Amino acid sequence: MHWQVKEWEINQIVASLQALFPGVQHKLAFVVVTKRISTRFFLPSRERVANPPPGTVVDSDVTRPERYDFFLVSQSVRQGTVAPTLYNVIYDTTGLKPDHMQRLAYKLTHLYFNWPGTIRVPAPCQYAHKLAFLAGQSMHAEHNPRLSSTLYYL
Repeated sequence: MHWQVKEWEINQIVASLQALFPGVQHKLAFVVVTKRISTRFFLPSRERVANPPPGTVVDSDVTRPERYDFFLVSQSVRQGTVAPTLYNVIYDTTGLKPDHMQRLAYKLTHLYFNWPGTIRVPAPCQYAHKLAFLAGQSMHAEHNPRLSSTLYYL
């Protein structure tokens, strides 16, 4: 999946930006956000095992050293175990340090206006999910397969 994003979407966006704004050095970051993962983290304590607090970042030991990826626990749960979200930065020309990218990802989880606290994914991802769901409900038809390799849904 990541290679498809790199091959199609990133190349098209970069080419479009260069065509629209020639001579400008664009700073972009593309991050694949995965929330359906089985990884869990726990915080040991004397009495029991607890969930890590919101804002906890794990970017070593369980991540792949050849990738720029990290796990982020952005929400708190009252019951059960908290599920982290996996962030995989597949393209980055911003020059942001990993700590700043992680902080930005966490701050974006606060910006979903339909919920008073933090959500599991950054707000732009949640809004895109909601838009795709609403488009799927209202179109009542399959999309043209040729649209899969274009920026139609942006």
